[in-house]
Amino acid sequence: MTSNVVVNNDQIMMTVNGSIYVEEAARIREELISYLDKGYKYFVINLGNVDYIDSSGLGVLVGAQKRAIKNGGSVRIQDIRGVVKELFELTRLTKVFEIE
Repeated sequence: MTSNVVVNNDQIMMTVNGSIYVEEAARIREELISYLDKGYKYFVINLGNVDYIDSSGLGVLVGAQKRAIKNGGSVRIQDIRGVVKELFELTRLTKVFEIE
């Protein structure tokens, strides 16, 4: 798993590639928290190149969303497809996140 982050004014744009399991989810969580701690509150996370995400990965995204909302921001998810899209639909996270 790799991720690329672009800071655009007050928005963090993260592109994630590969599979997201427990270890990768922990790295993503640390990265997102570091930006939340710096005061960023708007996040766009592109999952177009993610072929799998487990429950820990979904939990990280939900936690980031809760914290961003608490700070007056949001987490938007871009470009979900395949198994990842199915998991978002099965867990009803399509109702929690703005999906682009």
